[in-house]
Amino acid sequence: MRRIWAGVAAFAALAACQSLPEKSPSASETFRVVAYVAGWSMPATIPADKLTHINFAFARIDAHGRVVFQDPRFDAALASLVALKERKPALKLLVSVGGWEADGFSDAALTAASRQVFAESAVAFVRQHHIDGIDIDWEYPGQGVAGIKFRPEDKRNFTLLLKALRAALNAASEADGRGDDRYLLTIASADREYFEHTEMAKLHVYLDWFNVMAYDFFNSLTPTTGHHAGLYASRYAASRDRNADKSIRQHLAAGIPSGKLVLGLAFYGRRFEGVEPARDGLYRPYQKYAGDPSYAELAEKLVDRDGLVRHWDSRASAPFLWDAATRTFITYDDPESIRKKADYARRRKLGGVMFWELSQDRNDELLDAIGAAEKGDGHF
Repeated sequence: MRRIWAGVAAFAALAACQSLPEKSPSASETFRVVAYVAGWSMPATIPADKLTHINFAFARIDAHGRVVFQDPRFDAALASLVALKERKPALKLLVSVGGWEADGFSDAALTAASRQVFAESAVAFVRQHHIDGIDIDWEYPGQGVAGIKFRPEDKRNFTLLLKALRAALNAASEADGRGDDRYLLTIASADREYFEHTEMAKLHVYLDWFNVMAYDFFNSLTPTTGHHAGLYASRYAASRDRNADKSIRQHLAAGIPSGKLVLGLAFYGRRFEGVEPARDGLYRPYQKYAGDPSYAELAEKLVDRDGLVRHWDSRASAPFLWDAATRTFITYDDPESIRKKADYARRRKLGGVMFWELSQDRNDELLDAIGAAEKGDGHF
C-alpha cells in the first residue's frame, strides 16, 4: 500500500497449536468490499453498510519486533471504528501493519524467536483493540525499493512468519471462544518481482485472502506514463508492462484459490508533466512526476477542466486525462473503470475487491460503482 506482550498461557496455547497440522482457511462465499482507511485521513462519515471489511492503516513494527501504533492519534481513530463496528456488527475490522517505507519486517521474520515475538504481539494488539484480525503489508520481502532492510532469507522467512501468525491467531480464536468466526490474517500482495521473493504457492494456506495491489503500475519510478491501474493491456503497452488481469493470472498460476484473491482498486491517480505528445501522452517519456491526486480532487477540479480532456482506452478499460497544451497526463480510476473491475472480480469468482483509500472518494461515487457493477463484461 502506499503508501506485545504475551504471557505463559498464551505461549503454551501457541505451542500446542503449532504442533497440529495447518488448515487452509476456507474462502468466504461473500463478495468482500474491503476499504483501507488511513489513520491520518479519517473520513467524516464511513458508509459501513456498503463495506464488508475495513483495514485500518497503519500499525508499525517497533525496535523490539512488536506491533505498535507509532502515531498517538491512531488509538482514538481506531476506537471510533470499533464503536462503528459495535453499531454494525456485520462489519469486520482489521489493522494493517506496514505500508510503504515501513521497516522492521525482515528482522521480525528472521528467527523462530523473533517470529514468536511478532506473532504474540499481534495477538495482544488484536485483543487490546477489539478488532477482527491483522493485515500484513510488507513492501516488499527481499527487495529494498522502499528503502527498508531486506535479506535473501526474506523469501522463506515470510512464509514462516505467516505460519507463526496463523498459529497464534488460531490459538487466540479458540481461547476467546470465537468459533468459526476466527481472527483473520490477510496480506497486501503485488505481482511480478514480488513472486520472485516470496513463496506464494506455499504461504497462501495460512491466509484468509490476499489484497492484490493492482495499481501503481506506472509512477515516479517508471520511465514512461501508462495506466497505473489498467484492467487489461493497452494496445501501446510493452509485453512486460503490468495490468490487473495479468496480476490476477499470476496469482492463480501459483495455485492460489480464486476466492482468496481480492482485487485492488485505486481511488487516486498519478500525474505526469512534460510528456512527449504522441498518442495523447499514453506510454510516453515524461519530464516530471507531479503527484497523486485523489479521485475527489480529480472529479471536482481536473476532469474535463482547464484543458484536461478525459479519454477512454477501451482495450485497457481505463480512463486518462490529457492536456495537449501543457503536455500533462493523468492516469486514474473512475466509476466506469471501477464498475468494470468489480464486474471482472465477480465473473472471475474472485473473493471481492479492496481499495486504497476511503477518504479519496467523492460522495461514495467509486464505492457505489462497485455495488452497481453488473455481470456481462465478457472481456477475458
